[in-house]
Amino acid sequence: MSNYQIEKKFFSKIILFGEYSVIQNSMALLIPYSLFEGRLSFRRDNTSVIDSELKAFSLYLKQLINTNQLNFQFDLTSFEFDISHGLYFDSTIPQGYGVGSSGALVAAIFDRYHQEINLDQDINNLKNIFSQLESHFHGASSGVDPLISYLNSPILIKGKNKLGPVSIPNFSKGKGGIFLLNTKRSRKTEPLVNLFLEKSRNEHFYNLCEDVLKPITNHCIDNFLTVNIDLLLKNFKLLSAFQHEHFSPMIPKLYRELWAQGLSSNEYSLKLCGAGGGGFLMGITHDFQKIKNVLQNHELRLLLSF
Repeated sequence: MSNYQIEKKFFSKIILFGEYSVIQNSMALLIPYSLFEGRLSFRRDNTSVIDSELKAFSLYLKQLINTNQLNFQFDLTSFEFDISHGLYFDSTIPQGYGVGSSGALVAAIFDRYHQEINLDQDINNLKNIFSQLESHFHGASSGVDPLISYLNSPILIKGKNKLGPVSIPNFSKGKGGIFLLNTKRSRKTEPLVNLFLEKSRNEHFYNLCEDVLKPITNHCIDNFLTVNIDLLLKNFKLLSAFQHEHFSPMIPKLYRELWAQGLSSNEYSLKLCGAGGGGFLMGITHDFQKIKNVLQNHELRLLLSF
């Protein structure tokens, strides 16, 4: 059995800004989220229960290796041996919530079983590797989710193949804040991304994303990183309104009215957190305690206050 230090943790991730628009090469800002975590572990009852998810992943890797498609050295023999001795991913990261459950799993497996020492130096190379690995779970992957978990660092994407770690500014603690709203329903990423890609074939929708969504997203990131709260509140609301009008299929039906109420009341704004369809929604408000009362029937988690 592997003597790997199985206590090493890999955290979930939050995409603050850039969901969907990053597909059209907008900026995107992602952060690790330490509330949820996962780690490789062995079953304590000493049974050799085979983890079906890891087994399927090992078969995927084996196929890539046998067809010379895997673009790095991977210790498949040890991975298969450990799976046969009860290896599993011990995780609190909810699946289908847009917080990177498969990304953390991929990061943990790569960290344990990759066999190249100088791989960490090229962030684009890492991203491409993670894209290939996580594609097993989603059909297609940018590779960014595993990258966040692996580096345990906020990442700013500036465009295609332009990305790197970024410092999150210190916000003065005030009444306002950015928060997560739990829809308490999971969803699958792949059908939602495919829907967006299908809609993007329509020239009008594509141009809307190019000419309206991308600039709003980039402004939100600039406002956030420069701590311009007034402009952030304004542009977050523009992003919320755009998604409410054009991304309706990605917004859970039970939350569309709540979304519209925030826009009309000017007390809070909601946006997708990841692919949408369920999981978490993200919100912003100038008075979080007030919004906790307004949305008292919903589970809210404060991400940061300002």
